[in-house]
Amino acid sequence: MITAALVKELREKTGAGMMDCKKVLTETDGDLERASELLRERGIAKAAKKSGRVAAEGLVEAYVSEDGKVGAVVEVNSETDFVAKNEEFKTFVMDVAKQIVKNNPATVEDLLAQPSIAVEGKTVNEVLIDKIATIGENMSIRRFARFESKGLVEKYIHGNGKIAVLINMENGNSELAKDICMQIAAARPEFVSREQVPADRLEKEKEILKAQTMNEGKPEAIAEKIVMGRINKFYEEVCLVDQEFVKDPSMKVSQVLKDAKVVEFARFEKGEGIEKKEENFAEEVMKQLQ
Repeated sequence: MITAALVKELREKTGAGMMDCKKVLTETDGDLERASELLRERGIAKAAKKSGRVAAEGLVEAYVSEDGKVGAVVEVNSETDFVAKNEEFKTFVMDVAKQIVKNNPATVEDLLAQPSIAVEGKTVNEVLIDKIATIGENMSIRRFARFESKGLVEKYIHGNGKIAVLINMENGNSELAKDICMQIAAARPEFVSREQVPADRLEKEKEILKAQTMNEGKPEAIAEKIVMGRINKFYEEVCLVDQEFVKDPSMKVSQVLKDAKVVEFARFEKGEGIEKKEENFAEEVMKQLQ
């Protein structure tokens, strides 16, 4: 049975119309991923970034060591945006970023078990529990990334903690690194270069583009050639060095970098991929009255 909730989810994911979503979900027996692919093959839906709905509150923050060689980016979630503006919460998030830089935990669990560098005699987890008690909201350290560089590490924070970018660069300078951080924040690349795109991801994209092209009425032999042209557009969307430079679209990022090399990057967006439960207050009141 194809539920209204499933149709709604596909609509939000692809931007396609309700009837189109219902039709492909019926054809695929409710397989959301395959239904998304069918919509793309038929040219009904555009390729969507699968970042998920941004719904959770909190902050993303980054910290780089004084020598510019080590950096960390972290996401700490809270229940409301009000808490994210709390100075005590902001300080805690920055302390966590500094902890990651200094002590190099392997996982969030390792991080929580470490002795806090900010509060003597307590673990990071115990400090977190104290903050939950004093601030009055549930909070959690969700994820982090940490880079050590032979060149330099640079950071960029956008929108008061909505997006944080961390970059590891060789043969570049701080000004260039900041420009590339802003590029990553704005253009949302998934990989540094084409070589990093997994083979199965590339083959899946080619399959979708071929089906899309043939559905436009092109013969198979011609469709193959068209796909090769369109796959370059895919690279321009997902690969940093192939993207147009946001500060000067006449140039590619690879031209801006010149001899500099981006080794790795991390882009965290607050609440990315977390769905917050939608409360229907009218229903809730009715239940209370009953």
